[in-house]
Amino acid sequence: MNRRTILQAAAAAPLLATPGLLRAQEFTQPVRLIVPFNPGGTSDILARLIAPSLGQRIGQSVVVENRAGAGGNIGADLVAKSRPDGHAMVLLDISVLATNPHLFPRLPFDSLRDLAPVQMVVYAPYILAVNNQLPVQNAQELAAYAKANPGKLNAANSGTGTLTHLVAASLANAWGGEVTHVPYRGGAPALTALVTNEANFTMAGATQSQNFVVNNQMRGIAVTGAKRLAAVPNLPTFRELGWPEPDAGTWQGVLAQGNTPAPMIARLEQEIAKVLEEPNIVRRIGELGGEVRAEGAATFRRILTEQTESYGRIIRANNIRLE
Repeated sequence: MNRRTILQAAAAAPLLATPGLLRAQEFTQPVRLIVPFNPGGTSDILARLIAPSLGQRIGQSVVVENRAGAGGNIGADLVAKSRPDGHAMVLLDISVLATNPHLFPRLPFDSLRDLAPVQMVVYAPYILAVNNQLPVQNAQELAAYAKANPGKLNAANSGTGTLTHLVAASLANAWGGEVTHVPYRGGAPALTALVTNEANFTMAGATQSQNFVVNNQMRGIAVTGAKRLAAVPNLPTFRELGWPEPDAGTWQGVLAQGNTPAPMIARLEQEIAKVLEEPNIVRRIGELGGEVRAEGAATFRRILTEQTESYGRIIRANNIRLE
């Protein structure tokens, strides 16, 4: 083979590879978007918000399926054990993936190995709020009250080992006050407990709690995240207060089976990012108290790894176990 023939073959190689590469990124049947929780929660709302546009972009319908149970493990395991072809994905709060390995000793999958981060979707901060009867008006007074009244404060959370529990426990440690943690079956019942004066305070996602604060059904004290919430700008951030876990919140993202080919991951990453640029979706996410965070697979994996380590430390330090 002469030099000219070699150069011609080299030039043609990418073109020959292109059809196979395109086929690797094609969708040949409807895509299942698993939500490992009951309908109505943040993950479910987001999945149903992005599914129609994503389906249009990939040329196949995207069907949202709720597979609730075991703290999100059932739905996540379903995708972890699916075919690695991009036709099954899971959308959930990555704190679930970060905490469950420390709470379920016999977890049937490895969240860092058996699931492949595809794309971040949204970040929504947590609001720290108290019931309107508690005699505190701001963050400093709440911390002082907790320290002066050990054991008298009870904190409603969305379940033992959830991030709402872990962040409240981390705060109590920082305040130096003993707090009683009361688990409920989800964020909505925990908020109801606060509104009805059954609980003293709670950590709750802004997507669920923002309107309660705006409508004066509970008193907002502080908010996680890098900036204050536009809807309640008087609430200082955890970072401003020097409190732990300043960036805790609802980090929602989409993951595929862990061995899904890189070209398919890249295609999904790109298409979901385009969906999240649509003005109506950006607006709706803002109305829910969140913001689009389409920062890509690599950033998603980094944040998941960091949260797995961080919340593992809190769980061990507070000896938190599922009953």
